[in-house]
Amino acid sequence: MIDKVLEILKSSSEPLKAGEIAEKAGIDKKEVDKAIKSLKAEEKIESPKRCYYSAK
Repeated sequence: MIDKVLEILKSSSEPLKAGEIAEKAGIDKKEVDKAIKSLKAEEKIESPKRCYYSAK
């Protein structure tokens, strides 16, 4: 799950919102939110602007 979210962010040329990530991954937004929280804690992703995320 977390790997899939990170993979989508790495393949995107621009920052994505959680809803967009969920749509691309075909998973529930709540699961994406959990993955984002975890990835932020591990400092693998960043938030260049509010509610948008990108891989570091």
